[in-house]
Amino acid sequence: MTLSASRLTQRRHLLKWLLASPLLTLSPERQLFAQGVAKRPDPMIWPATISDDLIVSPKDAVNVFDFEPVAFKKVPPAHFGYMASGIDDEVTLRANREAFLKYELRPRRLRDVSRIDMSIILFGTRWKTPVILAPTGGNRAYDPDGEIAVARAAKAGGHLNVLASAAGSSIEDVIAARQGDVWYQLYATSSPEVAQQVVRRVERAGCPVLEITVDRNGGRNQETYFRLRRLDTRNCAGCHTSGIGSISERPNYDGIDTSRVASMQSSNMTWDFIQKMRDTTKMKLIVKGILTEEDAALCLKYGVDGIHVSNHGGRSEDSGRGAIECLPEVARVATGRVPIIFDSGVRRGTDIFKALAMGATGVCIGRPYLWGLGAFGQPGVERVLELLREELAAIMQA
Repeated sequence: MTLSASRLTQRRHLLKWLLASPLLTLSPERQLFAQGVAKRPDPMIWPATISDDLIVSPKDAVNVFDFEPVAFKKVPPAHFGYMASGIDDEVTLRANREAFLKYELRPRRLRDVSRIDMSIILFGTRWKTPVILAPTGGNRAYDPDGEIAVARAAKAGGHLNVLASAAGSSIEDVIAARQGDVWYQLYATSSPEVAQQVVRRVERAGCPVLEITVDRNGGRNQETYFRLRRLDTRNCAGCHTSGIGSISERPNYDGIDTSRVASMQSSNMTWDFIQKMRDTTKMKLIVKGILTEEDAALCLKYGVDGIHVSNHGGRSEDSGRGAIECLPEVARVATGRVPIIFDSGVRRGTDIFKALAMGATGVCIGRPYLWGLGAFGQPGVERVLELLREELAAIMQA
């Protein structure tokens, strides 16, 4: 097939227009993604790929995605890459976002929604919102105030937050900053004895709930992180004096003999460990990382107080389902018996609404508040949470 002269002219004009389009005019930061340094900016489209105008203040953000390119610009490449990375081909990472699209809302009309109540009750404590700040490690990689800034933002918005084992601040300091309940997430390590000592410490600090993560048991190929780390010209040994991810950098292990810890992973964990923790502490016990009804049933058998449906935001294993697809089967087993916490891929108020409608009691966010933290510190986190509350209220009144 041949094209006429007029069609050729039209094609040339179209190509010239496309080449001049801002869609193809990426800043150096965005060109990294275009060149395959990372496989995707996010499963969603970045506003910053359409315009180079980044927000300059948290109040300028119209959704949580506005914070990500600002964080990418401000946060060192290795730190940003660690947070943004999934595993291998990042199938699970993308599935977490795409799976939400499979569930459509079925609105009913002429209901009085002039007043709505977003509060939830977890273990006897009422929270103004179901939006929970998930445990994320090393928050000082994104802002000098790290977990302290996050705790203060949680207090400002009335949110529950969960402190990670890999935190750069102690449980005592974070509780003081939050001025209220803080839950603690435990990586058990290869040593049950060390885990027990950490659990006793956080219980003494006044932590009411312990979340045991059971989905990070082995190594992981974080390709996006590895590629972005190559672009980081800093000397990592200047901060990570004992090696990246060293237990010595984690204040909640201070004063505990960790010399026999072979690994921060807990590939030797079995249900017997859950029983051991049940016998060790009076804190409420939640198992984090449950994705099947069979494991949900075992949680109930071993007397846990709550179940956290999570695939670690696509950071634990690849080729998995979106976490929201796993929620219904867990809910069939656990609803009405124990609270269900949900995370992975949550970016919108409608995501939160869907998870609540499908059985979740509370919904955690992770990466979005780290985008806010990396972009603007505590005010960025506060604005991310405010946007999600506004979106959730809007869909509840739809």
